[in-house]
Amino acid sequence: MCQPVIRPRKRFGQHFLHDPSVIQRILAAIDPRPGEPMLEIGPGLGALTGGLLRGAGRLEVVELDRDVIPELVARVGGEGELIVHEADALKVDIAGLAAGRRLRVCGNLPYNISTPLLFHLLEAAPHIADMHFMLQKEVVDRMAAGANDEAYGRLSVMLAVVAEVEPLFIVGPGAFRPPPRVQSAVVRLRPRPAPPFALPDPARFARIVANAFNQRRKTLRNSLRGQVDEAGFAAAGIDPIRRAETLTPADFGRLAVTAAPPP
Repeated sequence: MCQPVIRPRKRFGQHFLHDPSVIQRILAAIDPRPGEPMLEIGPGLGALTGGLLRGAGRLEVVELDRDVIPELVARVGGEGELIVHEADALKVDIAGLAAGRRLRVCGNLPYNISTPLLFHLLEAAPHIADMHFMLQKEVVDRMAAGANDEAYGRLSVMLAVVAEVEPLFIVGPGAFRPPPRVQSAVVRLRPRPAPPFALPDPARFARIVANAFNQRRKTLRNSLRGQVDEAGFAAAGIDPIRRAETLTPADFGRLAVTAAPPP
């Protein structure tokens, strides 16, 4: 009997990786080792899963599309101990899956949820050893950008606090089925043991960064009105007529210290 053809679903943002040379290059970058606790997000039909299993011996995966799970298990289930969680990665308790260990997390992330998923993973950074992801190149550019770069934004700043970001290589559309309309890139993230500058109130820092970039064409005096007054800007040593994209993460850290507490 012929096996049913698994077609990528647009609503899940699926683009199945199939290029053997790209797959091997990604696996070499991850370099899974026996006994390492590993989690793959969105394994799809298992392009990376088999190699991860052969390297680590045991692998947990999170897959939302129930229709691909039987095919995934049939293709790679014999390569090692495969634990499948049928769940939305945006809602998965990463700390619970870690169970006191530090997970190595990887995956070809759906482009339509990549940014919120990255923020979800950032919340669990203390439980993560490293992360390797395939993402839209534009997103990787934003992740690695510095102040005054065109791609610099909220994601750049928030990542700089909790992780070292290392873009690895670019992947063309032809490596996927169906081919996306954009280039992709593989990136490595290593969570920091501590922020690179004083951050006594992370929640306040996050609010300042979000509000500054929500109105990034406005001056900081206007975008942060009601949060940072003239004395606060002076104490932080930041001119209030500057715009968000000119501030380094450490500048935002100083603003968060001098900001007024929320009502």
